[in-house]
Amino acid sequence: MMDKFPLPKSIDEIKVLVVDNQALIHDLAKSALMELGVRQVSSAQNAFHALRLCERFQFDVVLLAFNVSNDKDGFHLFEELKHNNYISDKTTVVFLSAETSASLVNCIIELQPDDFWVKPLDKKRIQKRFEYLINVRRKLHKVMHCMDSGDFSAAIYHAERGLTDNSVTEYHPRLKRMIGECLLQLREYGSAERYFTNLKNDFDHAWVNIGLARSLFKQDKVLEAELLAEDLLQRPDTRFLTYDLLAQYYISKEQFDIAYEQVKAASKLAPRNIERNKKLWDLARLNRDKYGQLEAVQNMARFAKNSIHDSPELSLNVVRTMVDLAASVTGAESEKLQRKIHKEILAVDTSESSEPSLNNKLLVIKARVESIKNNKKSAEKMLKDNLNKEITMNLEDNLDLMKAYHELGMKEECMAILDSLRSQLEGDTLVTQVVDEYLKREEIERREIKFTTKELKEMAAVNYRENRILPAFNNLCHAMTLSPQDKSIAFSLLKVLVQLNKKEPLDDVQFSMARTAADLLNKDTLVAGQQQKRDEYLYALGMAEVQADAG
Repeated sequence: MMDKFPLPKSIDEIKVLVVDNQALIHDLAKSALMELGVRQVSSAQNAFHALRLCERFQFDVVLLAFNVSNDKDGFHLFEELKHNNYISDKTTVVFLSAETSASLVNCIIELQPDDFWVKPLDKKRIQKRFEYLINVRRKLHKVMHCMDSGDFSAAIYHAERGLTDNSVTEYHPRLKRMIGECLLQLREYGSAERYFTNLKNDFDHAWVNIGLARSLFKQDKVLEAELLAEDLLQRPDTRFLTYDLLAQYYISKEQFDIAYEQVKAASKLAPRNIERNKKLWDLARLNRDKYGQLEAVQNMARFAKNSIHDSPELSLNVVRTMVDLAASVTGAESEKLQRKIHKEILAVDTSESSEPSLNNKLLVIKARVESIKNNKKSAEKMLKDNLNKEITMNLEDNLDLMKAYHELGMKEECMAILDSLRSQLEGDTLVTQVVDEYLKREEIERREIKFTTKELKEMAAVNYRENRILPAFNNLCHAMTLSPQDKSIAFSLLKVLVQLNKKEPLDDVQFSMARTAADLLNKDTLVAGQQQKRDEYLYALGMAEVQADAG
């Protein structure tokens, strides 16, 4: 049986890479490790050098500074090393940083390094932590080998044997954590619940509580899980992981509004994760929060810079989302956005103008801007004369083209794209599930609503001025469907409903819309003048109690 397990390396066989931009750290680490018997220590003062070394050598231990260089930080470098298989689960990774802000620590926790050393470092601490980490690999190597190989049942067997071995008592907490991870990997959620519940009597560690919450959610024991989650959200060491866990559960149950709030909270605590920001963007689209969409894609573009995620598509998606917002607002806000869009288009156009597929994408964006300016004939001509339909378009390209056709009233072309979009969704992931639901809603709304949010608001304003109150109400109802987070629509709805209520009492649909508008205005922070206007409308509608309840 021992043949199955490779023997752990001796101390003089271990290869260590130190990545830091401070020469002092290299000297200190090398001196400390050489005294322990480590003979192979390589140094890199920037990300480029670290990548070149990893192309040549397979390192067993990587000490990685967060602020490693101007081109890439440690977060980006870690992702790239992992993406290129230069480090694996068998590599011991230690992050180094003088900064200990909550957002940085949460970002590092997500990467799951083996340890986190806070600068300034000293020789004794380096030696003590290094020896501990190497001994973990050496003494628990059978369990770790089984886990790396995906044999979780065997890992549990060896971990349980380790718990009876007094010579590894120091590592018993690590073994217990491994058993819990293996039970979750095996989807033995009932056993995992009992295991973590028993552990919780003796250990109140974050991983015990998160493991218990995960096993409860997986069994749909929602009441117990949510009660536990409420407590965990109060704890700094479990808050971030709990938000992610809640989001994953509510997405699986298609409760996308609740999931959106959880992902927003998690993103504030750890803003650098590109996949989470992508999920946040998808959920913002699903919940029709255009301001939230813009913030998410801006974060994606900002934090992806110089990483493996960086691409011109991210800048394009920022511009597209600005166009979405500009198409839903009016007046000075729309004009300000259009000026920003113009600058962004020039920047992208100048940097990558020779690529035909990019020209196609920019053409659609420019046509949409012309449409916002009410130059619809010009926009339609741009698409008909210049759009290259031979070029392959990705999902985001097609979504943008669909919006352009809808804004131009080209219904057949719009629906044809919608019908083909689902074929571009791949796999059975949570993101696919969210995007698929988004497309379903888009299809319903594109079939039933012929105008953009901006056009509907302008139509409502004209109808209101000409005393066509009911048509104005219908315009605003459609606008609220497309942009349910738009406070200006909520104010306009209440204003129109006050006029309708003067003629006859509101019917059930109208009262429901009044409640929806009131709820939106009550949950957001308003300036003093807006608060007064909201309260006047609610009082006139006999709904003062709604504001009282909110207060």
